[in-house]
Amino acid sequence: MASAPSASVAARLDIPEGTCALTYEPLNAQAIIQSVADDGAGATAVFIGTTRNSFKGKVVTRLEYQAYSKLAIKTMADILRDAHSRYTRSDHKATDSGDVRATSLIRSAVHHRLGTVPVGEPSIVIAVSSPHRKEAFMACELILEEVKLKAQIWKREFYEGEREEDAEWKANAGH
Repeated sequence: MASAPSASVAARLDIPEGTCALTYEPLNAQAIIQSVADDGAGATAVFIGTTRNSFKGKVVTRLEYQAYSKLAIKTMADILRDAHSRYTRSDHKATDSGDVRATSLIRSAVHHRLGTVPVGEPSIVIAVSSPHRKEAFMACELILEEVKLKAQIWKREFYEGEREEDAEWKANAGH
């Protein structure tokens, strides 16, 4: 009997606001940062979440991520859209009508790793370009917290000295 196909597959979605990606490949932070580069950006805020070597006194040997990719990639795109609609700044760019608020974010990217992520390697990279640093920082943090809260991604922590079958799946905060 054939097994059902995995729902945790690589995925990428490009939208006008930026790029969302789920991948089994190591994350290239420099390439992700470059993907949001723009001559109008006075700031690029970046968050790189890495697998740390300990958690609550236990030695972590690795993390494993799985996702319901078809839904998670859409959720990530909605989060980028929300961030871009949330942050506006009326004084950064003159507009013809004078009352239309221009966006303060230029481009955003969120890339999340799937599969095994060894200690020291990135599991998530978020980059946001903006004319101004404040909005770039705020949007970067918003995207991180919303992905942790809403994206259909689960992690499994493996600890030194514990049997692999005892490693437990942990849902993100919102699941």
